[in-house]
Amino acid sequence: MEKEYDFELLNRYLEMRDYRSLKEALAKENEVDIADFMENLPQDKATVVFRTLPKELAAEVFSNLPPETQQIIIRSITDEELGAIVEDLFVDDAVDMLEELPANVVKRVLKNAQPETRNLINQFLNYPENSVGSIMTAEFIDLKKTMTVSDAINRIRRIGEDRESIYTCYVTDSRRCLEGVVTVKELLLSPDETVIGDLMERDVITARTTEDQEEAVQRMMRYDFISMPVVDHENRLVGIVTVDDVMDVMEEEATEDFEKMAAMAPSERPYLKTNVFELAKNRIVWLLVLMVSGMITGGILGKYEASFAALPLLVTFIPMLTDTGGNAGSQSSTLVIRGMAVGEIRPADFLKVLWKELRVSFIVGVALSVVNFIRLVIMYPGNELIALTVAFALLATVVVAKTIGGILPIIAKSVKADPAIMAAPLITTIVDACSLVIYFNVAERLLKL
Repeated sequence: MEKEYDFELLNRYLEMRDYRSLKEALAKENEVDIADFMENLPQDKATVVFRTLPKELAAEVFSNLPPETQQIIIRSITDEELGAIVEDLFVDDAVDMLEELPANVVKRVLKNAQPETRNLINQFLNYPENSVGSIMTAEFIDLKKTMTVSDAINRIRRIGEDRESIYTCYVTDSRRCLEGVVTVKELLLSPDETVIGDLMERDVITARTTEDQEEAVQRMMRYDFISMPVVDHENRLVGIVTVDDVMDVMEEEATEDFEKMAAMAPSERPYLKTNVFELAKNRIVWLLVLMVSGMITGGILGKYEASFAALPLLVTFIPMLTDTGGNAGSQSSTLVIRGMAVGEIRPADFLKVLWKELRVSFIVGVALSVVNFIRLVIMYPGNELIALTVAFALLATVVVAKTIGGILPIIAKSVKADPAIMAAPLITTIVDACSLVIYFNVAERLLKL
């Protein structure tokens, strides 16, 4: 409620053109909230609000704006103002911004950056998409092992304001090769004359610039790091990955996995800002694939037409079998995909997963089959053999479904595909076909059709 009141007040100042009061009110707000406020304004008013911001707050607000609003701001400000914003942004924020902007806007931004900043941004832009190099920042505290604690603290005071993180300091040699790390807590608790080389931790866990960002994120989560050094192929320190970068990657990867698991092509734009044609394009391809593959089910039904023509009652149990099989497979695939996403399950665990899913599926299958057998005997007296057929088919379907659901994501990972594609829609389509084949084969043998 408090934020709604603040935004209402900001809107009132804006409508009254009381820019002095607006500037004073904005100075009291968090930069994320200001960006949220600007995002919902018309273009001309968003520009007015940005020009009203205190200079020290402008770059922080700019880095939190969506690409569309950033583009509007860039086109409305002078080259001098643009250069000041670029210099105030952390390099990773500047790179994230440029990756989303049109080429002509990027050209203008780089043109107004200082040569050193421009070279650094260009270097970051050359890293592969979704690599660690593309998300790291170059603003970190570097020390030398010959420094004393007093020297190190003085250096942190001198350059720390322009660094994204100061909690962990990185010790490098004359060639910028990483030699160790030391925390600010260790510096503050050590005598001033202590040499950094005697204090630093030499066994450093790092990430490579070309490494996949998801692997680096999993490593940071495993060791509970708030930042992790990034080195090149010669072990030279070129940047760090911070916890805010990790959160962004986690959100991005989770969104992508959810979309793939729902049989959609991933989209980088928010739902409400994506036009209907793009949304349709992202969905129709997978729907076509699933529709065509679903025709296999119809072919199987046609092949066994004589069986259910001889005993029509068999047809009534098909939806229950296919639905149960699809649900069982989806349970396993979801758990395995999630386990692989957080690093709990690796391709090398294939046999362990297979053995576990076989046992789980047998227990679940037996329970479901017993319940169904009792239900069918009560509902259809005198048709015990049909009830037994359905029970056996259900047991086999659950075992096959859970096994397929458990191993297909691992197979996908082994062939360098995204395990998320082996999710509910695809698993259900595969299991439907398998369950029908199992059902009619069991029926033919037990019922002598």
